[in-house]
Amino acid sequence: MKRHLISLAIVAVAVGLGLGLAWLTDSGQRQLFGLPMLPALAITAFVIQWMVWLPSYLAQTEHYYDLTGSLTYLLLITLAVWPSEGAATAPRAWLLAGLIALWALRLGSFLFRRVKRSGKDGRFDEIKQRWSRFLVAWTLQGLWVFTTLLAALIAMTSSGPSLGLWAAIGALVWLGGFVIEVIADTQKSRFNSRPENAGRFIDVGLWAWSRHPNYFGEILLWAGIAIIAAPSFAGWQWLGLISPLFVFLLITRVSGVPLLEQRSDARWGDDPDYLRYRDSTPVLVPRPPKRSS
Repeated sequence: MKRHLISLAIVAVAVGLGLGLAWLTDSGQRQLFGLPMLPALAITAFVIQWMVWLPSYLAQTEHYYDLTGSLTYLLLITLAVWPSEGAATAPRAWLLAGLIALWALRLGSFLFRRVKRSGKDGRFDEIKQRWSRFLVAWTLQGLWVFTTLLAALIAMTSSGPSLGLWAAIGALVWLGGFVIEVIADTQKSRFNSRPENAGRFIDVGLWAWSRHPNYFGEILLWAGIAIIAAPSFAGWQWLGLISPLFVFLLITRVSGVPLLEQRSDARWGDDPDYLRYRDSTPVLVPRPPKRSS
């Protein structure tokens, strides 16, 4: 019972954080479902997760976790970019919506195919056995989606200046991150699909330059989104810069790099080749591998 109460407290804190950010940064210019736009979008993000959490718990499956996250991204940007009361949607909003939709469609389909192919996601082996812990995971995904999107949602639901130099710079940063992420994911999928690589760690392609190049690309592309969005910020809306910072901290301190580093060390920690690779390859920011003399 105590564990369930702790989990429910985490759920309440996550929802409170999401709604707090939404109320502080909402422009007051638009509404959705009779509520200010950003709080309504935050509530929508959480409700979608909870709707899929229950059947997923009953079926004891995590197969639809990442797919639900990607679909939530798509729904929120669609609601944010949809014209209201005949007003035309600004070019900045269309640019942000297009870039995020492209990323979400690509990554969501990639992750869904991967979990279907592997049969499970090891992150959920223990979590899905208790309804409250599983609920925490889904609720945190709702917070993740909304907070990651916050910078873009602020710009998409507020009036702002015309597109200019910062939008061009942000788009180029986003493109660089997107390309890196796609190449890294493709290289790893091909590496793991070859029978001769069964049980081996990947150290070729971009993975020879960084131990987590896909995560570097992810951080970079969301920084690009924030750069595009920032010219629309005013007052409390500058809290929107929490979006790329949130992505960076989550990947490097919570659920991304630390978790995979622990798994890799546990699996290959006795392999001299892995230890050489780990000690000579940057954990995140790519660097050309040193040539052996």
